[in-house]
Formats: sequence, C-alpha cells, structure tokens
Amino acid sequence: MFGLACLSALAGLAAGAAPAAAADYPTRPVKWLIGFTAGGPVDTVARIMAQWLSEHFGQQFVVENRAGSGGNIAAAAAINSPPDGYTLLFVAPNNAISTSLYKKLPFDFIRDTAPVASIMQLTNMMVVPMDLPVKTVQEFIDYCKANPGKVSYASSGNGTSVHMSAELFKALTKVEMLHVPYRGSSAAMPDLIANNVQVLFDNLPSALEQVRGGKLRALGVTSPKRWPSVPEIPTVAETVPGFESVGFYGFSAPKGTPPEIIEILNKAVGLALKDPKLVARLADVGGIPKPMTPAEFGKLVTDETEKWRKVVQFAGVSVD
Repeated sequence: MFGLACLSALAGLAAGAAPAAAADYPTRPVKWLIGFTAGGPVDTVARIMAQWLSEHFGQQFVVENRAGSGGNIAAAAAINSPPDGYTLLFVAPNNAISTSLYKKLPFDFIRDTAPVASIMQLTNMMVVPMDLPVKTVQEFIDYCKANPGKVSYASSGNGTSVHMSAELFKALTKVEMLHVPYRGSSAAMPDLIANNVQVLFDNLPSALEQVRGGKLRALGVTSPKRWPSVPEIPTVAETVPGFESVGFYGFSAPKGTPPEIIEILNKAVGLALKDPKLVARLADVGGIPKPMTPAEFGKLVTDETEKWRKVVQFAGVSVD
C-alpha cells in the first residue's frame, strides 16, 4: 500500500517541458488523475465528465486511478507532471482537508496547482446496514451510547470528507466510534452492507446507489438543508445542530500550465454543464452543476481549505 513515504519521491519539481500550443490543444490524449479507486463517487463523476470532454475535443481524456493516502498520491503525481495541459487532477474536499490533516505533505496544494474548473456541488449521506436496528440519526446516537466500543465507521481514506464528516459527528455528539479507513468508498461497501462496519458518511453518488438498491439505509444528508434530489431524507443537522459537510468536485492542473489551455478547458466544462444530458447524469448521482471561472474555483478551494482546517482542529485529529 502506498503511503506518505512514497510521496517524497514525487516531491521534486517537475521536469521542464515546453508548454503545449494552446491553439490546437489537445493534440493527444489527456491524463486525468483520480485519487480514489474505480467505482467510487469521484471515479463515477470523473468518467461522466471525461466521456463528454473526449467527445467534445476528439481526444481521449483518460481517467487514471491512483488511490492512497487520502488522494495525496494522485495530487503529488499531478503536481510533479509537466505543466503542459496533458495531466489534470480531479479535485475534491480531500485536497482541502489534507492541507491541515496531514503534517508532512511534500507539497503545498494551493501554491503548487492551478485551478481549472468547478464541476458540481454535492452532499454526503449517512448510511447504515439494513440489519442495524436504527432508522433515524437519534436512534443511531442512542445505539452508539448503548454499545460503547462496538461501533465502527468506514471511510474512503484518511483526509476525505467521508472521514471528516464522521469525525465531526463524533465531536458534536460525543459518541464513540472506531475509524476503519479503506482505499475508496467502493472498497468499504461490502463490509458496510455485511454490518462489519456500522456507518459510512459517503459522497451521495455511491451512497444513493446502494440505498436505491435496498442494500443500505439512509439516515440523513450532511448538507445544512435537505438536498434537492433526495428531499425525503432529513439532514443530520435536524438532529445534531451545527453539523454540516457539503462537498465540491472540480479539477486543477500543475502550476505553470499555460492560462490559454486552462481557459480552453474551463470553457469546455462550462459548455458541458449546459448539456441537458450531462446535467441529467449528474443529477442521477445527486450532483448540482456549479460552473465557475478558474479564479472563482481557486477561491472556493482556498475557502474550503480554511473551513476544513477549523473542522480538523475542532475534531482534534491528524495524520503524520
């Protein structure tokens, strides 16, 4: 398994490369690095968008999964790639969280990346096994307190919003839960369904699929208000005041990527988010399209980094 020790090998400056000419970009396949396993929510949305971009540009946008270390393996690889527009990084809350959660990262995410585009906003969903004897958030809290030391929560890895949503829940409710990290939420699903772990605060796309399939029970969403695509599901905050975890999906490029290429990509995503078929596919997985300029997306990442720093501090967690 890769870990932070592996990141140091990627921490040097990328080898110099002549920037690609923007006028005819892209002239060859574009690699899109994803920090999580295939089949998870990040991977699902990345592949929806990559298919659209491939058709739009007439060049393949190839999704490459590099799971491990809460997405930091992929981030380090992207940061140390030539800044020519042919290596991109899928960006999500884990990148904002890692800045404060991990103490020894060999890169500064905001300094070392160039924001490209926002794709969508999404919530997490609190899901439990069907045979766990709880049907509401309050019943889950009561169950944890009645069974100290016997409840575990799964996550898609250290430093993800899935992880920190559970830590925030623990901090606000004072319940005891053991953290069991996996290499992506899709890897956690079999154990969750089998009740080997008891709860997961997963990104809505994959959680919703399991709920609709009757394999998991939804207790609440982590947004401050009920989510438009699942208005029947209450918010966790209705039971736990102050609880909130709303995520974002977008992508960045290595620092130094020509602004002309960034603009080409940003405009393409803007067109994609006006395509009714693509918007419908995002809605199917619970996403709300959120087009932004590169500068707006950069500000979002900066603001989210500060927001999660406060949550990390409040929850009292860290990863060496």
